[in-house]
Amino acid sequence: MAAISLHQVVKRFGETEIIHGVDLEIKEGEFTVFVGPSGCGKSTLLRLIAGLDDITSGALSIGDIDVTNVEPADRGVAMVFQSYALYPHMTVEENMGFALKMANIESGEIKKQVKKASDILQLEPLLNRKPKELSGGQRQRVAIGRAIVRDPEVFLFDEPLSNLDAELRVEMRLQIANLHSQLGNTMVYVTHDQVEAMTLADRIVILRDGRVEQTGSPMDLYYRPGNEFVAGFIGSPKMNFISATLLDVKGSQVSVGLPDGQSVLINTHSSNCQKGDQVKLGIRPEHIQLAATEANALTLSFLANNVERLGNSTYLFGHYQSNDNFIVHIPSDQQVNRGDKMSLYVQQSDLHLFDQEGLSLRDYE
Repeated sequence: MAAISLHQVVKRFGETEIIHGVDLEIKEGEFTVFVGPSGCGKSTLLRLIAGLDDITSGALSIGDIDVTNVEPADRGVAMVFQSYALYPHMTVEENMGFALKMANIESGEIKKQVKKASDILQLEPLLNRKPKELSGGQRQRVAIGRAIVRDPEVFLFDEPLSNLDAELRVEMRLQIANLHSQLGNTMVYVTHDQVEAMTLADRIVILRDGRVEQTGSPMDLYYRPGNEFVAGFIGSPKMNFISATLLDVKGSQVSVGLPDGQSVLINTHSSNCQKGDQVKLGIRPEHIQLAATEANALTLSFLANNVERLGNSTYLFGHYQSNDNFIVHIPSDQQVNRGDKMSLYVQQSDLHLFDQEGLSLRDYE
């Protein structure tokens, strides 16, 4: 196991800067997930850690060693790619042990390491098969096993589940979580899938345009987003945003005026709020209720345009004021019809608030 430290890491391709001075500390034994939209730089950052791309400026350490200019093979990392990249003419056992064979490791030791990895990943019955005889999930387990036999200090995963169907993704997600629990190695995992990020990570790093937007545990980011981008990215369906105005500012409280004439008091940590400021009120679809559970709950008049009943939950898509894409998630089956008008309720403790720059104004303490 080893910690990873990035200090003011910059990556340019020609004149184009892709990674903009990233500072990041990944703790020893931590499962860290890089997540963000396509093109945000998450895979590039992973490749910089692996040494597959050179750092333009800045420094990178793994453990206590500066590896900024160290060759990939000497960094103590093993990488699992989106593509399985298995040799088709080799058996599973030969694929898993190939890197050790090339390093001139004694054959008995190779068999020992392959046996250990195959036991962890439940691959022993498949050791004599060729890749074409395996399912997608089995091939990905072989690719992970090939990394395990190298006994690295750090595992790097670059969207390893994106080629799998939905059922296999769930199965492999559990396999990877169990793998981290068993081995305890530092793991860095890249994905665009926030479900993978939320379920696997000890800590999530949210990236946008080559910059770190926020880091924290999955629940920190869910309940206490630092800005509008993070709030909208974490959570499925995504957070609803309502344009609003600050009606009054009194110390650490602001009065927020909604488009329908209502107002609501919200605690704020900011001293820069001013009366008349344009803000956005954030409401997660799953925090909206069909019945009020507190006296001062915010009440919203809603028109259902579309209804999705899934048996265990209900999704409502409709209209609130000028917002035609308002989403409600009810964790039960509800008999709601298209065109129904209804009142929705939100507890004040579930409201989020963002300024014109998208920064959070809400005091979550």
